[in-house]
Amino acid sequence: MPRLRELLGIAAFYRAFAGVAGGDARSTYQREYLRARAGERVLDIGCGPADILEVLPRGCAYVGFDSSPEYIEAARRRYGERGRFELRRITSATLKEFEGFDLVMANGVLHHLDDDDAHELFEIARVALRPEGRLMTLDGCYAPRQSAIARYLLSRDRGRFVRAEPEYEALARAHFSSVTAHLRHDLMRIPYTHLILECRP
Repeated sequence: MPRLRELLGIAAFYRAFAGVAGGDARSTYQREYLRARAGERVLDIGCGPADILEVLPRGCAYVGFDSSPEYIEAARRRYGERGRFELRRITSATLKEFEGFDLVMANGVLHHLDDDDAHELFEIARVALRPEGRLMTLDGCYAPRQSAIARYLLSRDRGRFVRAEPEYEALARAHFSSVTAHLRHDLMRIPYTHLILECRP
């Protein structure tokens, strides 16, 4: 029988699981942290099936990158008219094809990356941003006195590099002059701990 982490690689199952466990987490994330506005250029690194578009305002110029054919196909099928979905890994060279972005997102990505790859992501995001732009990241996080259930679920995550808050911040501060961290224990219906980073050049 497939394990949960394998099932989450299936776009339809991932979407269903996120809907049940996540509740209105995406809406809260957009309202309180992303604050994306119509007319802004938005880059989504590791976009998955691009379900963040459910809560982004129409009129954003959205570009999503992911290396999963199934996720990108699901995104194109569901949101094709609302963005550009690239089945490839984003690189610094790739950015030459695009204008600067007002908002770059890496949602649920960092905890899948070792430190070297995480540094590469932060540098790509920094180069992609317009001078007044922002990078937003959202990842599972180990924290003092967090729920035992949350800690267990994080230990079973598909990502092998779940970190504590200071470790995520240190990676970001190597590339961004302003980094604000928000630790949340209440975004999902199940006990879970998220760290949201807001990074500015």
